[in-house]
Order: sequence, then C-alpha cells, then structure tokens
Amino acid sequence: MKKLDKYIIKTFFGPFFFIFSVLFFIFIVNIIWTQMSQLTGKGLTYWEIIKLLYYLGMNVVSMVLPLTILLSSIMTFGDFGERYELAAMKAAGISLLRVMMPLLITVSFLAGILFFFSNNVIPDFQRKAKNMLFNIVSSKPAINFTPGVFIDQISGYSVKFDKIYGEKGEKLEGVFLHKNASIYDDQRTIIAKSGKFAPAEDRNYLKLLLYNGYVFEDNITNKPYEERKKQPNQSIKFDTLVYHFDISELINNAIEQEKITDDYRFQTYNEVNETLVKNRKGNVASLNSITSPVISQTNSYVEYIDKTKSKEKIKEPYKIDTLKSAKKLEVLYSAYNKIDALKSSIESNENAINDTIKLHNKIVIYQQRIVSYSFTCIIFFLIGASLGSIIRKGGMGLPVIIAIVIFIIFYVLNLSVENLSWKGTMNPYFAAWLPNLVLFPFSVWLTYKALTDSQVFDVEKYKALFKPIIEKFSKPKEHERYQ
Repeated sequence: MKKLDKYIIKTFFGPFFFIFSVLFFIFIVNIIWTQMSQLTGKGLTYWEIIKLLYYLGMNVVSMVLPLTILLSSIMTFGDFGERYELAAMKAAGISLLRVMMPLLITVSFLAGILFFFSNNVIPDFQRKAKNMLFNIVSSKPAINFTPGVFIDQISGYSVKFDKIYGEKGEKLEGVFLHKNASIYDDQRTIIAKSGKFAPAEDRNYLKLLLYNGYVFEDNITNKPYEERKKQPNQSIKFDTLVYHFDISELINNAIEQEKITDDYRFQTYNEVNETLVKNRKGNVASLNSITSPVISQTNSYVEYIDKTKSKEKIKEPYKIDTLKSAKKLEVLYSAYNKIDALKSSIESNENAINDTIKLHNKIVIYQQRIVSYSFTCIIFFLIGASLGSIIRKGGMGLPVIIAIVIFIIFYVLNLSVENLSWKGTMNPYFAAWLPNLVLFPFSVWLTYKALTDSQVFDVEKYKALFKPIIEKFSKPKEHERYQ
C-alpha cells in the first residue's frame, strides 16, 4: 500500500467514525422515543431498559452504515477538492478512479462486514430482545397495559385499568373487563373498584384479584332468536373475585434464549431459505383447503348444467309468488342468509390469502435485504465520491444536505416497494432490489461525469441550455437609455 492510499483511507475514516456515532445515536434516540412510553413506570430497572434498547438498537446498523458511507465519501472527496489536493493528484498523473480505488476496496470490505453482521449478529440480538420481552411480560404483567386505555392484547377480552401503581405495577384501580363474545354467546362484563395482579401457578395464565365490583352477564347461549331479543341477564355483586386470563399467545413457555427461534427475523440467510420452503408447502396446503370447497361447488353447478343442457327450459322447483306470506318470508330469509354466508366466506378466504401472501413477501424481503444493503454501501460510495469531487465542498454544510436528500429518496423507495409487495402487487425479490436498481445507473452516470470533469452543478450551463426556450416566451427588453 502506498502512502497516498494510506492518507486517503485515513482521511476517510476521520469523518466516518464521527458520523457513524452521531447517526447511531440519532436512530437509537428514535427507538427510545417510541419505546420509552411502554417501558417507563412499569417496574423495570434502568439496567433492564438499557439492555433491551441495546438489543433493539443493533438493528439500525443496517441503515446507519450505508448512510455513513454516503456522507463520509462526499465529505472526504469534497475536502480533497476544496483543498486542491484532488487537483494536485490529477496534475501528478493520478486519475480519479485510482484515487477512489483504495476507498472502494475499503467500502467493499465494510459491505462484507455488514452482510456478516446482518446475517449473524442482528438475528441473534433480535432473538435476545424478544426473549427479554417474554421474561418481562411473564414476571411483570403490568408491562402490557397502559392506564386509561382499552387494550385487546389478551385474546378474547377488552381490558382497561384507570390506574396502575405499586412497586412492580401490581396494584390496580378502576378495573373494566369485557369478554369479546359473538352475538350468539353469553355476554360478560366485570367492573371492580380495585384489584391486583398475583402470581399464577401456570405461566400461561394471568391471575387477577378483583375487589368490590359487579359481574354483568347475559345468558343467551343455545336460545332461540325471540328469547335472545329479551336479553335475559343477571348481575352479581362480589367482594373478592379471582379471575384467570389465558395469555399463552402473549408469552411463551420457553424462556430460554435457544428455544425462541421460530421467527424468521431470528434466522440467517440459509435458515430463512428453509423457512421459505416450509412456508411454500404450507401455503399450498392452506390454499387448497380454501379453494377446494369453491371448486367442488362449481363442479356441481357444471354437472347440473350438463344434465339440463339438452332441455329447452330449466323448470323452477316452484314459483315464490304462489307461496303463503309466512313461507315466502322464510324462503327469502333463508336465501338471504345463504348469500350473506357466501359473502362472509369470500371475504374470509380473501383475507386469509392476503395474509399468506403478505407473510411470504415479508420473509423474502427480509432475506434479500441481508444482501441488498451490502450492495447499497458500494452504490452510496460511488454516488458520494463522485458528488464530492464534483461539488468540491467539504464540511457539514452542502454535503449533509445532498446526502440526506439521496437517503430520503432511497428510504421512500424502500417503503413504497415494501408496501406494494405486501399487497401482492409487486414481486418481493424485485421489490427488495428495486432501490438499488434505481440508484445504480445514477451512481454510474455520476462516476462517469466525475471522471470526465463535467460541471454537473454549473448553473450557467443549464441557463444556456434553456435560453432558446426562455427567449421564445419572453419579450425583448429595451436598453435602459432608450426607455
């Protein structure tokens, strides 16, 4: 390695470490801003909060590193141009491509590190964060609830507590529990002045002790419609009531870190491949179960049409106008119920198919971004180095503005194609790589312009280009002395 290469790399890593630290701090602050309201005042120690934020914060490295490379490369080559070091290198017979080469190799090495980090470190930290949340949920139930807000995280219930206090957030005031039952099942609502969380023998259940309240219940199960309209109900006053919630969906029996591995976000690139193969087989089976009743019903209609095809006219089983009014209403009501059931079935099947597509596309995008973000580092370097050599401005002024604009374009593209892919309107593989495919030609064009010393940001050049058009639509001005 020559001295010039060492100098270029040393100049690059000066702003690189500073910018990486600042951006990492900004992204972490964003996580703190969104998570702190859910963590503070819930009986957690400062060490638990810091540890959890540390685990969650490792995920931002995949976005921070490309942006850091973009900004550092603009500042580095902008400083070279501003201090006429770039001009001196070119005067000595060193091309811009040769100047960029040591940093291109360095950035490629950083891209490889990012791939290793995204493939091995980030999934492990995400698993640890999830494991820690499971531990917190199981040991401190109040973490799931916000005072004064209805929540439906507990399956089958809507819950609200006016006040949560105590050393571990175990004491409650103003308890309201409502069972989310269908219109054909018993309705139940419990109101209590106070209560508290208590440890349950089974971790899958949340034990709640309630004091001074009422249980309101409608007994309508297995009763005819006319009786259900009367809403037979009962209210029971209690001094103490013990209530258990099934929270098996909210927490996991397996608290050990090694057992929580079923989520695709905790897996490496090759493990996600295996997950996709399993999901495809499961998706085929689920789609067959959804479509087979429709296909069989369609086949029965086709067979019916084939049987009656030779006849001139299909005879109706009976004319509805000939029926008595009571029987007519019954037939119409039955037909309406069948149509309504078919509509509900179609909507349910459509939602199930959309959820299946969305999950599959999420997994594919997550897997492809492990690789695509590494290529983003190289593309951002080409853009940053070319822009820096063209604008010849260093420091934290213009380079920061340009870098932020480019990153916003990249980020908006990422979110847009992600949403399109989740809806099933775009191939997930194409969606994961589209931002890179859009920016790569731009980076090649900028690099070409930088190598040929083109004045991309020369305002006079663009004025001269549009001058004929402007003159065509503007009136000629007389000289001042003739006015």
